[in-house]
Amino acid sequence: MIWIGLAACLAWAVLLFGRGFFWLARDDDSDAEGLPEPAIWPAVCAIVPARDEAETIAATVRGLVMQDYPGPLRIVVVDDRSSDGTGELARAAGDGRLTVVTGTGKVAGWSGKLYALQQGLRAVEAEAHEFLLFTDADIAHAPDSLRRLVARATSDDRDLVSLMARLRCDSAAERWLIPAFVFFFQMLYPFRWSNDPRASTAAAAGGCVLLRRTAFEARGGLLPIKGRIIDDCSLAALVKQGGSRIWIGLTDRVRSLRAYDDLGTIRAMVVRTAYAQLLYNPLILLGMVAALSLVYLAPPLLAVFGQGWARGLGLLAWGAMALAYAPMLRRFGLSPWRGLALPAIATTYLAFTLASARAEWAGKGGLWKGEPLSRE
Repeated sequence: MIWIGLAACLAWAVLLFGRGFFWLARDDDSDAEGLPEPAIWPAVCAIVPARDEAETIAATVRGLVMQDYPGPLRIVVVDDRSSDGTGELARAAGDGRLTVVTGTGKVAGWSGKLYALQQGLRAVEAEAHEFLLFTDADIAHAPDSLRRLVARATSDDRDLVSLMARLRCDSAAERWLIPAFVFFFQMLYPFRWSNDPRASTAAAAGGCVLLRRTAFEARGGLLPIKGRIIDDCSLAALVKQGGSRIWIGLTDRVRSLRAYDDLGTIRAMVVRTAYAQLLYNPLILLGMVAALSLVYLAPPLLAVFGQGWARGLGLLAWGAMALAYAPMLRRFGLSPWRGLALPAIATTYLAFTLASARAEWAGKGGLWKGEPLSRE
């Protein structure tokens, strides 16, 4: 029991001091207003893949139309066989800069979202845009969002700049589980490491990714990652491995409109990608179960049922866990005392991950809008 407690404390020491201080949640765009702006604003094309997004597409398009961006801006919405009038709603919300592309069925080997993006790229391949903005159909952009993204890319010489949209945190399920989603993402991909050109870590958030077109096309565009389910981080790795500088940060300028009103909707979000994160490898899955059990479950169990030193070590590790989670809770306006529930939250995400593996084994993994990945 004591050895388990020591191992848990060591694990939390590594997480607190050896993962780029991810838990402080300080890697954000709070410095955006002070970034130098380019003398000439480059042309940008925003591409929005959309399938059955009637609830949010109008707000997304209006947010892009209302950008205060000083340079040329083109907007392309790819209506991927929607059955709810997504394309018509997008047209009604847009202006002369908007084109709605009617998507076709994807080909084997492509994930649904990436093939929708590919069709948007084909629609503008003859046009001259220095930057591409990939953004989701459930994302609301503040009026200065694009201007700040381009300023960061040009002033810092970054070929990819991504903002992790502020996720909705209104329902009870969202308040308990969504901050942890962002916390776990940063733990896996410390933003400070991703932003360091000397580190191999590469991360992006698919809801908002600005790309320098020359660097993107030099890597082969979307073709090298066409079948990836975790397309955002795959794209970041592709760009960074080519020697480019990338940047990702938290933000309040870009917000997700997607509602996760109950446990089931959050479960579906995680199930889609969790096993892909583990490279579809059952041995890695077993290792992940063991690691989560040590890091998140052992501390409270030792604190409650242990004796002497074992109990003390369990309390210490549990306290470190709550301390690490507190900054993320504050970003979402929640009490840091919720950090004491992180073991239960981690157990819930573990259950989601196991469900993701079961879905893949059943041939139902990687669904995008209910459509599975067609493998070559």
